[in-house]
Amino acid sequence: MGWDWPSEPLVRQSLGMETPSLALVVPAFNEAERLRQTLPTMLTYLQTHRPTSELLVVDDGSTDETARVAEAIFAKHQGVAARLLRSPRNRGKGHAVRQGLLASNALIALFSDADLSTPLSELPRIVGPIETGDYDIVFGSRALNRKLIGQRQPWQREQGGRVFNGLVRLTTGLPYSDTQCGFKAFRMEAARPIIERAQSDGFGFDVELLFLAQKAGLRLLERAVRWDHNGGSKVHLVHDSLRMLREVMGLRARLARDFA
Repeated sequence: MGWDWPSEPLVRQSLGMETPSLALVVPAFNEAERLRQTLPTMLTYLQTHRPTSELLVVDDGSTDETARVAEAIFAKHQGVAARLLRSPRNRGKGHAVRQGLLASNALIALFSDADLSTPLSELPRIVGPIETGDYDIVFGSRALNRKLIGQRQPWQREQGGRVFNGLVRLTTGLPYSDTQCGFKAFRMEAARPIIERAQSDGFGFDVELLFLAQKAGLRLLERAVRWDHNGGSKVHLVHDSLRMLREVMGLRARLARDFA
């Protein structure tokens, strides 16, 4: 698959832990500065609240020190199983997320953006309904309760997100208010086949996964979560909005053929 596993595996398993109960997957492209701040927070949270979990950072062909920063922080936090996956070239967030999800044998996997815009204190709200057996995929939403948004996005970006979500509803029939929030959890036994089937490497991958999951009859739940805008987003308002729209339109055409 073109992925470079480190020659010295950055894997530390808790004693007796064979199958992690939860995998936290973090896609990262040139995220060295963010990870210096957020990786210790992730590891501390997991060690305190989810000690049988593992953390996977997926370096998507970064040209900065993302990998070195992750390695150094992992070395200082020995209490949590941690892995670094590295791609020799940048493939896109969708590809990175899929590879991270599929690399783990955890019962439940959740991916989070590197900036922790949705804090890990929201993790129980997303993972809990899967652990109780009620749902197969649970995903965070900024739109269901906007009172939970602390630092808001710039007005243009927020309106662009609303327009994009409307187009997603129109083109795919998905009934959800926010498909793009980077905080989604999967019961892997049920979701692995649709993750393996997905093809979108770009920012439209969320839409594809939810569409495939709905078509497969999986149980989906959208839940309001706390969220704060962080500066330095890799998403360019105009360029990437147009690219996401093209991805969604292409996805609609491909899936229309597949499910005809």
